[in-house]
Amino acid sequence: MYEANYSEVSEFVFLGLSTSRSMQHFLLAFSTVFYVTIVLGNLLVVFTVTFDSHLHSPMYFLLANLSFIDWCLSTLTVPKMISDLYSGQNTISLQGFVIQIFVLHVLGGSEMVLLIAMALDRYVAICKPLYYLTIMSPWMCIWLLVSAWVIGLIHSVAQLAFVVHLHFCGPNLIDSFYCDLPRFIKLACTDTYRLEFVITANSGFISMGTVFLLTSSYIFILITVWKHSSGGLSKTFSTLSAHITVVVLFFGPYIFVYVWPFPTVPVDKFLAILDFMITPILNPAIYTLRNKDIKMGMRRLNSQLLSLRKIS
Repeated sequence: MYEANYSEVSEFVFLGLSTSRSMQHFLLAFSTVFYVTIVLGNLLVVFTVTFDSHLHSPMYFLLANLSFIDWCLSTLTVPKMISDLYSGQNTISLQGFVIQIFVLHVLGGSEMVLLIAMALDRYVAICKPLYYLTIMSPWMCIWLLVSAWVIGLIHSVAQLAFVVHLHFCGPNLIDSFYCDLPRFIKLACTDTYRLEFVITANSGFISMGTVFLLTSSYIFILITVWKHSSGGLSKTFSTLSAHITVVVLFFGPYIFVYVWPFPTVPVDKFLAILDFMITPILNPAIYTLRNKDIKMGMRRLNSQLLSLRKIS
C-alpha cells in the first residue's frame, strides 16, 4: 500500500512567506535586489582574493571560501523563491526537493567547519604570531578546506540516510519557501517521532558543538591577550568582533530552526531569510568595510580592469 501511495506524491507545493499579492510583490523586489547584491558582493571578494597576490594569505583564503559558500547558499534557494513569486508556480519535484536538502546541508555543514578554521587562524595569528606561517601553511589551509567539505558531506548524507526510506501519500504542502527538512519529515505517511529526535540530535550536535568551539576559542584568545597585555585587549576584541558578528548572524537562525525544529509559529521562515539573504550580504560588508587590505585589493583590481579596457 505504501508503495502505491508513495508514487502518488511526485511534487511538493511551497506556501511561501505570504499569501498577500501586494506582500508577494514587495518580497519579489526585495529578494531580487538582495540576491543581485549577494552575487556582486561575494564574487567581488572571491575575485579580489584570487587575483590579488597581496591577499594570498591563510586569512583571505578562508574568507574567499566563506564568500563562495555564502553565494552558493543563496543561489540554492533565493532564485527559486524569486521564480515562484514571479510566476506563482510554487511547486518542486520530489527529486528536486531531496537534492536541495542534500546540497543545503552540505553547504551549511561546510560553512560551520570553515568558521572554526577561521577562528583557528585568528588564534594562531594572535597567540602564536611567530609560528603563524609554519602552522597555517598552504597545505594546512587546503587540508582545512577539504575537511570542511568532507564533514559537510558526511553531515548531509547522515541526515538524508534517515529519510530516504520514507513514503509520502499526501498532503504535499510545505509551509516554507525552501526545502526544509523538518517540515518534509512531517509529511511522511508514518510515525516520525523517533526520526524527528534523531534529526534534531544530529543538527543540534553539530551546530551547538560548533558554537561551543568558537565561543571557547574567542574567550581563550581574549584571556591570553589580557594576560600578556591588557592594552591590546581592545584591539584584539575589535579584530575578533567581525568574526563574532558573522557567527551570531549565521548560527542564530540555524539553532532556532534545528534545535527547535517543529515550531507552532512560522517565525523560522523569516529567520531563514537571515541565513539566505541577509547574512550573505553582511559577511562581505563586515569583512571588507573593516579591512584595509581588502579595500586596497579591490582598488588594485579595479585599476587593472581599467588598464585592460584602455589597452583594448
